[in-house]
Amino acid sequence: MSIPVVDLADFLSGDAKRKAAFVQALGEAYEEVGFVAVKNHGVPDELIAHQYEYVQQFFSLPLEKKLTYEIAGLAGQRGYTSFGREHAKGSEAPDLKEFFQYGQIVDNSDPLKSEYPDNVSVDEIPMFNSTIFNAYRNFEKSGTALLQAIALYLGLDEHYFDEHVQKGNSILRCIHYPPITSEPKSAIRAEQHEDINLITLLVGASADGLQILTKQGNWVGVTSLPEQIVVNVGDMLQRLTNNKLRSTTHRVVNPPKELWHTSRFSMPFFLHPKSSMSLACLESCIDATHPKAYADATAGEYLDERLREIGLKK
Repeated sequence: MSIPVVDLADFLSGDAKRKAAFVQALGEAYEEVGFVAVKNHGVPDELIAHQYEYVQQFFSLPLEKKLTYEIAGLAGQRGYTSFGREHAKGSEAPDLKEFFQYGQIVDNSDPLKSEYPDNVSVDEIPMFNSTIFNAYRNFEKSGTALLQAIALYLGLDEHYFDEHVQKGNSILRCIHYPPITSEPKSAIRAEQHEDINLITLLVGASADGLQILTKQGNWVGVTSLPEQIVVNVGDMLQRLTNNKLRSTTHRVVNPPKELWHTSRFSMPFFLHPKSSMSLACLESCIDATHPKAYADATAGEYLDERLREIGLKK
């Protein structure tokens, strides 16, 4: 299935007509499909290529070395999380993946510092740390622009989200789905789920496997071209918009048997607001046919609840 494609250059062009057309196309794609491919997204291709290279080097390290980067008490929010630790909400089966997470960086004097654990620095790969930092900042910038378009689509001030996502609790997650060595118990590498955050930016994974659940209830494969980023709606945006923009259910399936020997890598950027942001349903999204569907909660309260549900937090 080809998902709708939008060009972020239209939004940033300074041309009112192109900008308005982008806002409309993005909003409609989210209401109808929930996923969109973005070209001219602003994250340099060379940076993405380097990031993949260093991530592959990291996951190639011996397990005992990787385990030194799995820090107890961080609930997987920083550093390494070993194979099979995480599962989808409502599923007992662990996902067939290991991952490394990198989060927000603020000055030591910042009031938010106590909320954000230090990132875990990888010693063996000299360029790993600076590259992941640069990738994080670039994704943050592109994601903020997309949220500005979403704000306009919702009839809000263009910069409604800016203050909430600036220094927000966003996470860059580098995932490795290792080769499949024996008949798997399930055809699913990552069980069906919705993302917790506002939006997720995903640069083209190293192999197919991502599927989304359509409004008609069918699973369809999503492939993006190398120069595109796939961006989907998460649960926080669904809550805020009282289901006007719906969080997209997706999963990662195993490759055909002849490709079992291959690894799959992917790098989603989960764009989160600061924990203090209210996710109370927007008044403009509530009416007689769409009564308020969710209790008020802050982003922090909601994230905490979800991390417990997926087994990352006790």
